[in-house]
Amino acid sequence: MTDTAIPASTAPPAVRLTGGTAALGGRTVLRGVDLKVARGEVVALLGANGSGKSTVVRTLVGLVPLTGGHIELFGTPYAKFRDWSRVGYVPQRTTAAAGVPASVREVVASGRLTRRRMFRLGGDDRTAVDEALDAVGMLDRARDGIDALSGGQQQRVLIARALARRPDLLIMDEPMAGVDLASQEVLAETLHHQQEEGRSVLLVLHELGPLEPLIDRAVVLREGCVCHDGAPPPATGQHALPGHDHVHPHADDHHNARPGLLS
Repeated sequence: MTDTAIPASTAPPAVRLTGGTAALGGRTVLRGVDLKVARGEVVALLGANGSGKSTVVRTLVGLVPLTGGHIELFGTPYAKFRDWSRVGYVPQRTTAAAGVPASVREVVASGRLTRRRMFRLGGDDRTAVDEALDAVGMLDRARDGIDALSGGQQQRVLIARALARRPDLLIMDEPMAGVDLASQEVLAETLHHQQEEGRSVLLVLHELGPLEPLIDRAVVLREGCVCHDGAPPPATGQHALPGHDHVHPHADDHHNARPGLLS
């Protein structure tokens, strides 16, 4: 049983990262990051490539260890947190197929698997999978092979896999990157529904774009530090982000890096 019945105003935040520091390949990436996502809040994590956005969310799901600071999820210290079914995670753009033949339904159903139930899914699981597929407009493609889908459609499937868990907290890393307009619109509609359901959402974004009306608060990173935490900045591109450096070294290697590669 979860504590989702507790009023959002009095419940501990879904996420609390305090003084978070982390390093990748011996290079310090996060320098004392504080981040909070309240119950039912939609927070955008913004910043340029290399600012640490993706590293923040990867610390929250256990993919990158903190070197300092601490994390709480739903008021529970990270080391004691066990109810991972409450957290849905959509990683940075990757192929949903991963070289393994699978149907759309099978990929989404994998989001319902746990260590206790590795192979058998019940009726409630199948209902959750259908609901998730319907939410992202892919129910009619459930039997199709995942490798037959476009990049935007595969991204929808990955989102459906996270939604199939019926999470209280949804973490998405660059969900808008490289997807077509139709998929962006589906994502915006899906997030609006999650917001109406009172779920907490943390999004890594380069720009707010069509998601701007859904964002309650924006946290902007610069060089591994929080330089803004408050109202979303005007949706006028990266140049308007607080702390944005207007020096653009277009000739260096960073300019050609994939989005989030250095994060």
